[in-house]
Amino acid sequence: QVQVAESGGGLGQAGGSLRLSCTASELNLDDYAMGWFRQAPGEEREGISCITSTGSTYYGMFLKGRFIISRDNAKKTSYLQMNSLQPEDTAMYFCARRANGYCSGSWFRGSDFDYWGQGTQVTVSS
Repeated sequence: QVQVAESGGGLGQAGGSLRLSCTASELNLDDYAMGWFRQAPGEEREGISCITSTGSTYYGMFLKGRFIISRDNAKKTSYLQMNSLQPEDTAMYFCARRANGYCSGSWFRGSDFDYWGQGTQVTVSS
């Protein structure tokens, strides 16, 4: 059964915004960190952001402050607000639950994430 599912992807315009959601079913999120990743065709997966169980946030250096991660434990949902979209942001976006409440170590490599969603496609037109 689906444990983690992304939504909110679609077609965006350069300079515009999209908000992605990641909702868990049958999973507790309160004590766990959540991460967002993306993968473009022919490229390696890259870590976008991670939020700890207590709300501390970490971002990939390439973002330059354009994206914001957040979470609502009551709704079992993590969000990724994407602003100032660029065509280079076109990719499949994934969320995942980490096996602990921290974003320490190599979170950006996807290490220690135990539940992954199927992904949602984001396409940004120029």
